[in-house]
Parts: sequence; structure tokens; C-alpha cells
Amino acid sequence: MITIARKNRRLLAAATLLFGSLTVFEANATDAKADVLALGGSVTEIVVALGQQHRLLARDTTSTYPPEITSLPDVGYIRALSPEGVLSVGPSLIISEDDAGPPETVEIIKEADVTFVQVPDALTTEGILDKITIVGDALGVPHVAAVLAEDVQAKMTAAIADANRPEASKKRVMFVLSTQGGKINASGTGTAADAIIRMAGGVNAVTEYEGYKQITDEAVGLAAPDVILMMDRGDHGAANDELFAMPSIQLTPAARTQSVVRLNGLLMLGFGPRTAEAIRALNEALYSSNDGA
Repeated sequence: MITIARKNRRLLAAATLLFGSLTVFEANATDAKADVLALGGSVTEIVVALGQQHRLLARDTTSTYPPEITSLPDVGYIRALSPEGVLSVGPSLIISEDDAGPPETVEIIKEADVTFVQVPDALTTEGILDKITIVGDALGVPHVAAVLAEDVQAKMTAAIADANRPEASKKRVMFVLSTQGGKINASGTGTAADAIIRMAGGVNAVTEYEGYKQITDEAVGLAAPDVILMMDRGDHGAANDELFAMPSIQLTPAARTQSVVRLNGLLMLGFGPRTAEAIRALNEALYSSNDGA
């Protein structure tokens, strides 16, 4: 018994020492000066959620949450960056979503004396957790990232389960990216819009193609959406009266019931730490008037 007790004490001491080492390491990381450029709204959100906001010295245009982030210098739109703009802020670490560009800019940045970490896109819970892990490792706070990932996973699992409903009662949702020139640019499969619609208990009304594409009036009619889903930014589509007056939309079930949902684009499509919140918000918007449907 004495031997076992001593062994347990040694194991406890070792575990305490290990945890203490992690704590000291991550505390040192927390004390670091601003040295990080975040490219992509979801990456920036993860940096903040990991308690590393103080390390951010600049951001890209899509990084708008939390609101105080917008006071940081803006190096431009993530897909239209210039090497001069990115490197002018003097980052020692760049953490970027996978779609940063153009490619020639990314190549020049990678050749500079800067650590460049790319974070793959995510359309699933597992993808979001991978994002958190990669960003946490890059910032030197893997233990904090593990805790955040566990919390996000629990919230995602609960939100998706709560949004689930019988197939027959699911609404057909068409995500409209824009209505420029009177034409509907809608999401097909394999997009963040497609993923969030399905997670929130809806059915993507457009499945004939992948990605985003301008579609014909006939295709909109055949999609027969019950609800139009859009971003809440004015430059991404017409006001409600203009939207439902469009010939392509007029004969849809959504037009007959004047059903349109507008959500914050980063919240809805970012697939970051707040995605469970987006699932619940969209599910509520789709079904709040259908008590128990």
C-alpha cells in the first residue's frame, strides 16, 4: 500500500509539473508583443477566442468580429492582397485562410522572412476543430486551443441535433449571393452556404452544380425555394420589395410568403467559433412560425 501511494504521489507530481510547464509556456506566449497578421474572418475570430487578441497587429477586410478588431490596420481584401500592403505592417507571423490571393502575392510573401501558416477551409464540425488546432499551434497555445475545440464541438453537436427535423417538414432554401444586373447568383453544393443550410435543418434548393453560379430565371423557378437566404450587407442583393419583384423570384413559394432571411455573412459563412450560433439563428429564422413543425 505504501509503495502504491508513493507511486501515485510521483505520478501526481509529474502531472502537476507538466501542467505547470504548459501554463508557463502559454503565459509567456500571452505576454508576447503584437506580431501577428490575421487574414480571414474566421482565423481572426479564432485568434481572439484563444485569448491572443493582443498579438494582432493588423487584419484583412473580412475580419470584422469582434467589432474592436476593426480599429486595427487593414491590409486589404483577402483575395486581392498586395505584397507591399501585407509586409508593410511588419508581421513575424501570418495566419491565413486558405483562399488568400492572388497566388503570386502569396508566393512573394512566403519568400519573405515571415512565418506563413495557411488554415484549410472548413464545412464541417471537424474542419472547424482543425482550424482551431492549427491556429493554436501557430500561436504557441495548443492547450488553450484544445479547451476551445472541446467547447466548440459540444456547442456544434447540440445545435445540429436541435435543428434536425423530419425530411418532409424541411424547408427548401436558396442562398442568393447577389442580384447584380437583375440576375440571381446562387449557391449550389460544396459551399459554406450549402453546409450551413443543411446543418440548420433546411434543404439546399439548388443542387445541380457546385459552388456559386449565375442561374437562369427558369432554374430559379425549378428550384422552388420556400425561403431566400442572403447576407445582410446591402451590396449583396436587392431590398425585399425589389427582390420579390424580380421575374425569376416572383413565382417561387418564397415570393408568395415573402420569406427572406438575412444574416451576417461572417457569422453565417465563416465556419469559426460562432458557427453553432449561426445554426441556431438560421434554424430559428426558418421555423420560428412553424410551432413544432
